[in-house]
Amino acid sequence: MTRILCISLSPIRRDARVLRQIGILRQLGDVVSVGYDEQPEGVVEHIRVPDDRLSLPQTLSGVLKLGLHRFDSVELEAPGVSYALDRLKGREFDLVVANDARVLALAFAVADGAPVWADMHEWAPEERTHVLSWRLLVAPFMIHLCRKYLPRASAVTTVGGEIAKLYQRDFGVSPQVMRNAAPFADLSPSEVSADRVRLVHSGGAVHGRNLEAMIDAVKMLDARFTLDMYLVPAADGGRYLRSLHERAGGDPRIVFHDPVPPAALPATLNAYDVGVFWIPPVHTNARLTLPNKLFDYVQGRLALAIGPTVEMERIVREHGLGVVSDGFDAPSCAESLRSLTADRIRGFKNASDASAERLSFEHEGAAALAMLRPLLPAS
Repeated sequence: MTRILCISLSPIRRDARVLRQIGILRQLGDVVSVGYDEQPEGVVEHIRVPDDRLSLPQTLSGVLKLGLHRFDSVELEAPGVSYALDRLKGREFDLVVANDARVLALAFAVADGAPVWADMHEWAPEERTHVLSWRLLVAPFMIHLCRKYLPRASAVTTVGGEIAKLYQRDFGVSPQVMRNAAPFADLSPSEVSADRVRLVHSGGAVHGRNLEAMIDAVKMLDARFTLDMYLVPAADGGRYLRSLHERAGGDPRIVFHDPVPPAALPATLNAYDVGVFWIPPVHTNARLTLPNKLFDYVQGRLALAIGPTVEMERIVREHGLGVVSDGFDAPSCAESLRSLTADRIRGFKNASDASAERLSFEHEGAAALAMLRPLLPAS
């Protein structure tokens, strides 16, 4: 039986992209996963990396080597990477999947000549360049890993066309685009009320995603508008999420919910009218983002309200899915929502319904299988 290793130093059970990836890999063989948290569904074995084993070389010696640009010597020194490497020694696989640049060296060390699929979820060199320590120490390391390993990968993928162009420009590879599309959900648009507009947002409670503007925008709008938020707490002990509760100030129109599993999300979203997301272009990945939630909103048969974000705007306008604000500040967001009537919302929701199959993961998965099958031994 074909043996496939899927490495993602993330909590895989909550990582929608990697879960969909595992669904593809299962069609090709037995999948062994490496990552944080408990075993995800669909794998035959899970190597659980302890939560305190970080995915970057943030040890004293690691930081020193990063500062001195001794990148070759630090590639396998991150605690999470070294932990995984120790438990994978002597194992053989027919395909190794590396999720994100930080595990590229590990993937090639374990592959021992087997093909490597490098799934670069976003633009690795600028993942967190808004953080000074990342910009000074980690970004050059990410560039080193991409430059050294991506040309050696048998397959490279990323989330959108604009980011694919950056990998082509800087590292000479031509990634296949595999968007963060959700699986097709057999749903119909819910009824629209003339006197109520039910806004919804799902995702992580993470700084930089402009969640404050969503709350502020609703406060600027009339009583028709409500906002429900399904938020995953960040790794800050829930501090940022608590700050959002405080910002809402007990407004009864703004309701916070526990997150729901990715598979249950479209049915949950289906009860609402408009999926909202206004992320400012604070760095390259934000400027070019094409996130899970856009496709989740489509599968939930919602209208969309977004900011002028390049890849998102292209899809919303092409398919007639909703409104695009002029800016990312709360007044601009509120102004775009004021233009929504019951008839317009109904039209946008019907457009989501018409586009749901075309914008589903089934299309992305078929392309991924066609990419991977030639890499595997003939059965």
